[in-house]
Amino acid sequence: MTKSRDRSTGRCLTPRQLEILTSIRDFQRSHGYSPTMQELADKFGVTKVTVFEHVETLIGKGLLQRDAHKARSLELTSSVEFPDEHESLIPFAGRIAAGLPVEAIENADAVDLEQLFHSRHQRFILQVQGESMIDEQIRDGDLVVVEKRSNIRSGDTVVALLANGDATLKKFYREGRKIRLQPANPDFKPIYVNENEIQIQGAVIGVIRTY
Repeated sequence: MTKSRDRSTGRCLTPRQLEILTSIRDFQRSHGYSPTMQELADKFGVTKVTVFEHVETLIGKGLLQRDAHKARSLELTSSVEFPDEHESLIPFAGRIAAGLPVEAIENADAVDLEQLFHSRHQRFILQVQGESMIDEQIRDGDLVVVEKRSNIRSGDTVVALLANGDATLKKFYREGRKIRLQPANPDFKPIYVNENEIQIQGAVIGVIRTY
């Protein structure tokens, strides 16, 4: 069987393993979060068990990581390089609600901002919909540059994935066992969730506005 080679690690991948890695990457860019095992199985027309076996192999090779207790926790490691990627392009992942939460919208464009928004973390771009963050100078139609990281601090502006699958852009505050997602507009109310009802996709590191 012909195998593809991951250039950064020198490990051999089967064509299906490379397809799975690429699909996870593309899904994250389109939605701002990772696919479930079932969504991958549906895409490739195989069983969930088959996808699980491929994922476990990729985890063993150091190319994927996941939290067994979360449905959308598949993450590519820094060891993965794709032959179709241009290193200076930040993916345009879709649109993010700054009012009521809405599902991210697929978009396959890219923006070349490597030098402007340098980060050791992976990054993606979302377009804001709504006015709930206007007092942070984030307006409807703006592009926000987000870095994927888990060390979120109180006061960070984050992309939050709620338990119902909706995503929203808000300021993050930890209050005991609760998380407060605070809008920056007095016309909007904060969202309160338990820690297990939210996944933070990353923190905003920049805003781009066109006129």
